[in-house]
Amino acid sequence: MLVYILKRLIAGVITVWFIATATFIAMHQVPGDPLMNDKAVSPEIRANLEEKYGLNKPVTEQYFIYIGNMLRGDFGISFTQQNRQVNDIIRDHFPVSATLGLLAVLFAAAGGILWGALTAIYRNRLPDIIIMFLVILGISVPSFVFAALGQLTLVNLNSLVGRSIIPVAGWGSIWHMLMPSLVLGLGTMALLTRLMRSSMLEVINEDYIRTARAKGLSTTRIFFKHQLRNAILPVVTVLGPQIAAITTGGFVVELVFAIPGLGRYFVQAVQQLDYTVIMGTTVFYGAFLVMMVILVDIVYGFIDPRVRLS
Repeated sequence: MLVYILKRLIAGVITVWFIATATFIAMHQVPGDPLMNDKAVSPEIRANLEEKYGLNKPVTEQYFIYIGNMLRGDFGISFTQQNRQVNDIIRDHFPVSATLGLLAVLFAAAGGILWGALTAIYRNRLPDIIIMFLVILGISVPSFVFAALGQLTLVNLNSLVGRSIIPVAGWGSIWHMLMPSLVLGLGTMALLTRLMRSSMLEVINEDYIRTARAKGLSTTRIFFKHQLRNAILPVVTVLGPQIAAITTGGFVVELVFAIPGLGRYFVQAVQQLDYTVIMGTTVFYGAFLVMMVILVDIVYGFIDPRVRLS
C-alpha cells in the first residue's frame, strides 16, 4: 500500500508542475501589460515589481523565478490590489468557497446515492421515470438558471411569510448557505444519480447477489452489505474530482448570491490582467484538484484491494 501511495504522490507532483508550467506559458501569450499605467502608480513601483518577478529578464529566467517562488509557497503580490499578497487572498476567501463547496458535496453525494439506488430498485417504474426526468433536467439546465430560480423562490417565500426567513444573498450564517449550496450541488447530484443507477443495475445481476439470496439473507442485508458497497465504488472514484470542481467552480453561484469566495477574485483578476493572482489561484486550484484525486485513489485502494495489487 505504501508503494501505491508513493506512486500516486509522485504522479501528483508531476501533474502540478505541468499545470504551473502551462499557466506560465499561457500568461505570457496573453496580450497586454500587467503593469499598465492605471495599475502601477509610479515608475519606481513598476521597476520594483519588474525586479521582483524578473519581468525585465528573459522568459527562461522568469520561469525559474516563478517556479522558485511557487516552491516556497510565495505566489507574489497582486498587481491591482494595493499591498495585498496572493497568499492572503487565497487564505481569506478560499475557506468561504470551501465551506459552500463541502455543503454542496454533502447534498449532492447523499442525494445522488439515495436517488440512484431508488431508481435501480424501481427500474422502469414511476419513481424511476420521475427521478430520471429530474436528473436530465439537473444536468441540462445551467447553474445560473437554478441560481436565479432559487433567489426568486426565496423572495416569494419571504414575501408570503412577511419576513426574511432565509436570506436571498450574502454570507455569514448557515441560512445564507442553504440555497447556494443546494443550487451548486444540483448538477453533481444529477451526475452521481445516473452513475449510481448504472452501477446498481450491474451489481444487482451479479452472481454473488443471487448466491446471497439463495442463502436466505435478508433484502436489507443484501442491499447494504453487497449491493450498495460494490455499487458505490464508481461514485467514490468521481467524488474526489467533483469535490474539487464544486469547491473551485462556484464562480457563477458566488456572483449571483454575492458570496465573497475566491472565485469572484479569480474572475476579477482575469478581467484586470492581474497575472500573479491568475497564476497563483490557477496553481492552487490545480494542486487542490490533484490532491482530491490522490485522496480518492487512496480511499479506493482501501475499499477495493484489487486496485493497489494491480
